[in-house]
Amino acid sequence: MRRLYFLAPHISSAKAIFHDLLLARIDDHHVHVVSKDESELRKENLPAATFIERSDLVPSFERGLVVGFASGLVLSFIGVVMTPFGIQLGGASILAITLFGAFFGAWASSMIGISLHNSHLKGFENAIAKGEYLFIVDIPKSRMSEIAKLMKRHHPEAGNAGSEPTMPAFP
Repeated sequence: MRRLYFLAPHISSAKAIFHDLLLARIDDHHVHVVSKDESELRKENLPAATFIERSDLVPSFERGLVVGFASGLVLSFIGVVMTPFGIQLGGASILAITLFGAFFGAWASSMIGISLHNSHLKGFENAIAKGEYLFIVDIPKSRMSEIAKLMKRHHPEAGNAGSEPTMPAFP
């Protein structure tokens, strides 16, 4: 999956873009709109971005999982070498300590990530503050050029504001 970004300058353009995305057979749960006034999105039946799209939850979770896994693995190997309290650690202990480190790291990082704004949306903050509508569209990689051409042909005012190489692992 790929994540495309488009900016719509006004609400009528945003409604037309959403309608065209639906006609292109993109499910509405793969389209998220960020604006400064979410009540207007609800009034116009446009899918507002959730806190997962607005926050740094998923990237923080992924980083915490990796760092926690590595830390747990290192600590378990230190425990094998040093034998704390005279206890010999075996394979099950190494696995348990490593998994605990991974889960703890993911949990702790997620708690931090929830409170942070999505780092991918930083470049769009000024446009959103001016009243533009940011579309976040998750599509299969094979349809990326098709959807980009559709937007360019039918909505040149939106332009292509960028893309991410992959969609987050836990959408």
